[in-house]
Amino acid sequence: MQNKYFGLILLMVVVIFFSSCKDKEYAIPLPKTGLNNDCIKRSLGPNIVGMNIEFTYAMALPNITGKLVSAQVEATIAGATGTYLENKSYYTNGSGVDVGIVVGTPSVTTSTKTEVTFSKDTCASTLRYFYYIPEEARGKSVSFTFSAKSSDGESVSYTMGPYVISKMDMKLDLVLSDNNNSYLSIADMAVYNSAAAVANADKIDLVYLYRAITGITFLHSLVSPANTEYLPGVTLPAGVNKSTKVSKAWALRDFNLARLQYGVYVDDVDFQAVDLKDAPNYAINTKAEAGVWVETAEGKYRAYVYVNKVDNTAKTMTVSIKRLQVK
Repeated sequence: MQNKYFGLILLMVVVIFFSSCKDKEYAIPLPKTGLNNDCIKRSLGPNIVGMNIEFTYAMALPNITGKLVSAQVEATIAGATGTYLENKSYYTNGSGVDVGIVVGTPSVTTSTKTEVTFSKDTCASTLRYFYYIPEEARGKSVSFTFSAKSSDGESVSYTMGPYVISKMDMKLDLVLSDNNNSYLSIADMAVYNSAAAVANADKIDLVYLYRAITGITFLHSLVSPANTEYLPGVTLPAGVNKSTKVSKAWALRDFNLARLQYGVYVDDVDFQAVDLKDAPNYAINTKAEAGVWVETAEGKYRAYVYVNKVDNTAKTMTVSIKRLQVK
């Protein structure tokens, strides 16, 4: 009797298994009717004042229904000069190259709205939108409403965001040179020579110097003015005497600063998290494609100084900086 019931249960399991494995009947999906739209954000990393947030906006309707009339983007905070919606529709050719075809008149921006009017008879288009982040958006959030209209009277919209705009500043490709433009100000994100350093003594945070010293790997270095032991042969301008905390960071190739292939970004939260409490006030033998974390003497600013390039012959160092006010 026990074997009988066991066999019955096994049979039921087999039936259920094969029933569950049976393919469902395939049905051809029905095409969407009317005007449709979609959007993606193309740009990556932190959203920094003075840079673009880039989107791709696609819209289409059946060609028997009508054609596209206009496309518009409205931001919750007006973009800076340079904000625009492309009047070209893009496709990718067989070689993987994006090709743009003019489909409308150049975009017109009025306050928070940017609009393109279609000049080509088309029922499908993909436009790119570039929002140039204004100072007014620093530390705030911004959202975008994309919309399109067709000749049959239909309209659609698509909302993107909100996106937080970073509080930090960025400056690219400052050239430091030994015994000339040697003085780096984090507060001004600028490089000064000796004469200008006197007028900005309270803002000088680091001194750049190049030294080839026997028995010591010194070379390209960033040193606090207060650490005169590591400033051989340097006569500091009057009043330049700050002690700035400096911590080396190897292989931190921030994409915005390096502009290389590495998908790494220093963001606002990184400045808050980095621990510089016990950091020294100098960094000797700094290398290209490396960098240093910096905290100013009064603790007002933290920065990441990336070394783009060094030149032993010219005794120069090219740096790019991200900086956040933390106090």
